[in-house]
Amino acid sequence: MSQNFTLSVPDMSCGHCRASIDSVVTPLGAKADYDMAQRRVTVTGEATPQAVIAALDRIGFPAEPV
Repeated sequence: MSQNFTLSVPDMSCGHCRASIDSVVTPLGAKADYDMAQRRVTVTGEATPQAVIAALDRIGFPAEPV
């Protein structure tokens, strides 16, 4: 079942950050859309919020649900 949720990712600030985040979100079966000004990521797909938060934490981007 497809989900849609938004995470606050305060350490995200550039295109390299986006690429790093995409590298862990995509294998989880999800797509990320970015609001760089608000430092938020909206995730759509099969991944659960818990799985995405854990993956982001592993690569140094702590996140929390909005």
